[in-house]
Order: sequence, then structure tokens, then C-alpha cells
Amino acid sequence: MKINTFKLENYLSQHEFLPQHLLCRSDAESMALRDLLDMADHEDQELWNNLQLGYTTAAGMPILRQLIVQEMYKDLMAHQVLCFSGSEGAGFSALFALCEPEDHVIVLTPCYQALIEIPKFRGCEISQLSLKEENNWCIDIDAIRSMIKSNTKWLIINFPHNPSGQVITPEELKNLIKLLDEHGVWLFSDESSRLLGAPIDGWAEPAAVLYPKAVSLNGMSKAFGLGGLRIGWVACQDPAAINKIKEIKNYTTIGNSTPSELLSVIALKNKDVILEKNNQILSDNLVILDLFFTKNQKLFSWVWPQGGCVGWVHYKGKEDVDLFCKKLLRDTGVLLMPASVYDVNENYFRIGFGHKDMVTAIGKLQQYLEALA
Repeated sequence: MKINTFKLENYLSQHEFLPQHLLCRSDAESMALRDLLDMADHEDQELWNNLQLGYTTAAGMPILRQLIVQEMYKDLMAHQVLCFSGSEGAGFSALFALCEPEDHVIVLTPCYQALIEIPKFRGCEISQLSLKEENNWCIDIDAIRSMIKSNTKWLIINFPHNPSGQVITPEELKNLIKLLDEHGVWLFSDESSRLLGAPIDGWAEPAAVLYPKAVSLNGMSKAFGLGGLRIGWVACQDPAAINKIKEIKNYTTIGNSTPSELLSVIALKNKDVILEKNNQILSDNLVILDLFFTKNQKLFSWVWPQGGCVGWVHYKGKEDVDLFCKKLLRDTGVLLMPASVYDVNENYFRIGFGHKDMVTAIGKLQQYLEALA
């Protein structure tokens, strides 16, 4: 079966590394290698200085997996985590391993394209449940209930949601798991931006902690802003599921980058410091965006994002949003992400606010709008 073109990644590959203002990034501010190494304690400095550049264990360094469960998944064990080369590698291996032909899979959309394309590639029957702006882009558990069939095997969710920035509350996740458990449905939960933001009701626990039939996906790229390390992971209580995922991993990257795993250890040990820095940038940028959208409310509207560092903005101008984004890029070098990249035929675009240089990009956008006026 043919796998479809990855629209989002193709879009970014055309523009991401050109000299321009990226106003659609979904990751937090990164840091220099020297700054991360300055955070290392004496023990980790010694490990770094004497690191042998051979293979690491296929599942991930034991110290790394132990830190992942310690910092991210209370009550799980290290053997219930598998590390990968990037969250994309983790998600691909898990969905490829666990989704089987003729399974019915419900996917919340809009979503990161891999979450729907990989089950489709595996021959699954796909039902899309579109989140609605009138519901503040929040999960609709009653709608999920109405879509469950006798062969429903998986529900795939992504919270904090990319692209709207909405979250699933602790109560919503509790009720969702209860529903899925009643029907024997598994849950794949992309939690790549979890802990980035300030949800009104606080953070729900990772799905894999709460539900034996859940797989949680995360990594170093989004909340930590360390995408260059290319370290991601999945967590799951079920040993058979972990073994199936491990078998697919053996056909892809096998082991990961040894330096990247050790650098991830250092980052996890300094999780609170890194997340505090990144969340402060988000908080500052949201104040600026709030002023911007208030000033330009005839042209834009959005639902305030609670988690992650992206928002889904409704463009109310007369022209198509793709044309608006194209002209903006051509005239100012400011890059937004139109809804067509998500296979959505409505006038929305993704805006990102996880980086310090967002202020400059918003200034360019404001100047562009004023020039048009």
C-alpha cells in the first residue's frame, strides 16, 4: 500500500532552514551544547569526557530509561520504556507494530500526519473525529462513544493538541479511559508537548501510567527544546506490546546515538530548570500574542492555547489562507503554516510561540498588516 506524501514535513523542509522568521514552530527554545553540559553534575561530566562512541543498548541506556520513568512516569518501571531515534521513530514503530489490517482506528483530527497515515498504511479502517472550535478544540467523549464499533482497536489522541494547543483534563482522561476499558479499546496518546504550558485544571497523568492498554509517546524535542538530540520514547505497561514495538525497532535504527542519550540524561536531571525557562518564554510570548490578536480581531481569532507552544488561528480575511501565508512569506520572510498542510480546507493557520524571536516575527507581521491597510 502506498504511503501518502508527508505534507507538514515537506512544507517545513522547503522553508525551515532559510533565513527568515519561523512563526509556526512547534518546539520550545533550544540551547547550546555548552549550556547543557554546564548543567551536568560531576558524575555526568566524567561520563561525557570518557564516553565510548560504540553501540548503546537497543532499548536505551538503563540510566536514561530509569530517569524517564522517574521524571515522567511515576509508578512505571524502566523496562516499560523504549527509547528511539526521535519521537517520529518511536511513533512509527509503535503504530506499525500494534495496528493490524482491518482494525478499526479512531483518530482525533486535525493531527500530525503520521498519526493517521501509519495506521492507514497498515490497512486499518480509519474514522476521523474532527475537533471543533465551538467546543474550544476539546475532546468530545460522547462523540468517541458513538464511533466505537465491534472491531475498534485503537483511539489515537494528541494532547497538548497540535495544532490548537488544547489539553485533555485529568477528569476527561479518566472518563475516556473508563469508556475505552469498557470496550477493550487501546489508547495511543501522543504527549510530545506535555508539561509545556499552564493548563487551567493542571496536567493529566500520562495515559500509560493510568491505563494498561495505553501507549504514551514523548521525547526531548518539544517541551525540552532539544530536537537536535533525536531522542524519543514510548511507555507502555503491557509486555507483549513492548516486545512487538521492539521487534519493529530492530528493523529500523536498532540503537540510538550514544552522545544524544547521555545528553538526554543531563537534560532530564535538570528538567525543572529547563521547563521553567521554556515556560517563561511561552508566558511572555502569549502576552504579546494576546495584544496582537486584540488589535487585529477583525482579521484573526483563536482559542487561547493551554498547552504546548502552538495555536490554531482563524483567518477572517477575504483571500484564501494559503495565499495569505504565501504573500506574507514572500514579502516579509515570516512563515506561518496554513491549514491545508493538515488536510483542513478551512481558513486556519498554525502559529508558534515557543521561541524568543517570536517578538520580531510578530512585529514583521504587524507591519505587513498595516502596510496592507
